[in-house]
Amino acid sequence: MPFASPLTLILIASLLGLFSSCSSSPRPWGNQVIVSIKDQKMALYSQGVVKSVYPVSTSKFGISSRRGSRHTPLGQFAIARKVGGGAPSGAVFKSRRRTGEVLRPNAPGRDPIVTRILWLRGLERSNSNTFGRYIYIHATPEERNIGRPASYGCVRMKSRDIIHLYNQLRIGSRVTIIRESLPFQ
Repeated sequence: MPFASPLTLILIASLLGLFSSCSSSPRPWGNQVIVSIKDQKMALYSQGVVKSVYPVSTSKFGISSRRGSRHTPLGQFAIARKVGGGAPSGAVFKSRRRTGEVLRPNAPGRDPIVTRILWLRGLERSNSNTFGRYIYIHATPEERNIGRPASYGCVRMKSRDIIHLYNQLRIGSRVTIIRESLPFQ
């Protein structure tokens, strides 16, 4: 297991519900996600167990929550909106609306948002502007760039992976973006 900072371990344990509350009834588990900037990977957890690991791409410009920076923000987030359920793989979205165009993976040309959109809302003071920055988890037709920083702030995935993830998460599902490696390999 690679080294993770104590703060990261506390954050992950909190996310996964490993600290008990004073409530007498157990909290229901939901699916949750951790994104590692260092690894360029995302882990999907269900009931505290890793169910899937996906390669991703975060910002090629760096990490921050600064408005206009095109950086990927760090911290705790929730899925605020889901867009694209039922759309075909490769469906192109502009302003979160389908254009009618469908692109194959690695199609030459431009790089629009495709397939599905999971719009993030920041849960911390440091990332509270995330929703207004239009930071999403979404697919890209430029799948050849997945696994290295290549985005303009969003978390990019392959179309088949975002379809799977989209079906596993609901509005309010937690997403944590960390600088460090995932706590397993």
